[in-house]
Amino acid sequence: MNGSTPRTGLTRGARRFRAGLMILLTGGFMSGIVSGQASVDPAAERSPEDSRGGDASTSAIIPTAPPEITPAILRSIERGLRFLATNQNRDGSWRTSGATGGYPTAMTSLAGLALMAGGNTPAQGPNAQNVSGALTYILKSSRRDGLIARLEEESHCMHGHGFAMLFLAQCHGMEEDPRRHAEVRLVLRRAIELTARSQSAAGGWLYTPDAGGDEGSVTVTQVQALRACRNAGLAVPKRVIDNAMRYLERSANPDGGIRYQVDDSGPSRPAITAAAVACYFNAGLYDHPRAAKALEFVEQHLSPARGRSASYFGHYFYAHLYMSQVMYLAGERRWGEYYPLISVNLLEQQDVDTGAWNGDQVGTTYGTAVALIILQAPYKNLPIMQR
Repeated sequence: MNGSTPRTGLTRGARRFRAGLMILLTGGFMSGIVSGQASVDPAAERSPEDSRGGDASTSAIIPTAPPEITPAILRSIERGLRFLATNQNRDGSWRTSGATGGYPTAMTSLAGLALMAGGNTPAQGPNAQNVSGALTYILKSSRRDGLIARLEEESHCMHGHGFAMLFLAQCHGMEEDPRRHAEVRLVLRRAIELTARSQSAAGGWLYTPDAGGDEGSVTVTQVQALRACRNAGLAVPKRVIDNAMRYLERSANPDGGIRYQVDDSGPSRPAITAAAVACYFNAGLYDHPRAAKALEFVEQHLSPARGRSASYFGHYFYAHLYMSQVMYLAGERRWGEYYPLISVNLLEQQDVDTGAWNGDQVGTTYGTAVALIILQAPYKNLPIMQR
């Protein structure tokens, strides 16, 4: 980005890191998006002349596709990657194209992760400059107190903060410039401290660091971000993660599903339940009774085989962002049944003209990033999708 050319050759740290991280994504958009169009800095707007990586060079990032990746899926992936590459803003950011706000920190982190799922790093790959630009933007979004957010998203900043930590943790071992690597590490250390001191007494998190409350989707975002940081070699207080896992356990209903908040008596939320199962599996708790019961609930309510009868409640992309992780980590049988169905569903939803997906009314950046993370899971470039 900024006229630089992709660097070549992974450092020893990059090779070592590639073996471990952990992503993505809660859908902080479950209930945290405020209405109203966010203002956008005109300097950040993309111009037609400023497209990056929008030609055929974005194609065929992986020379040999895994067996799950059919020619149709490969073409879909290539079109989605091209959409992201050509819609990045000059400052390295992406924003939503929906009516709920721009959310540049969250959108940039998710788009960056989607490109990395295709084999790109800040230093290598056809979209290396896009990833490097996203990294620059997220680093500039960090504050001395540890929060990673832009002014326009302060009222609902903790989802974006968690996604940014995930993205930075993925970049941590891939950045070859020693100065930038040190900056990534410093920002992550401060972000970990911010998340730790923002945890509620019950063990969860809410939409802002000083809220003092909690809910399931924000909590999952922080748990996965903290585990990503720990897997990248940074110190994370064990008590913080332990308290968060207890929060999820206490949020479980008798049917195995997870409700919105630990202290309410509401119904189980299928999408949040899928995210919670991903947290259990990321922690290696595959045989935990709570995880097993929650997995059963997820399969009953979110299986793509159910079609329109599935219980998405407007959060289709969010739900499958996590269910795809769960099904992959649950073993070859479940993954072999799940991936062909979800890939067909996603290909049917892709815009024939732009190659984008419009996700959960949040916008095309969000939908395209999530769809690409799911479709590219067989490549195993994101360590969260590695058994």
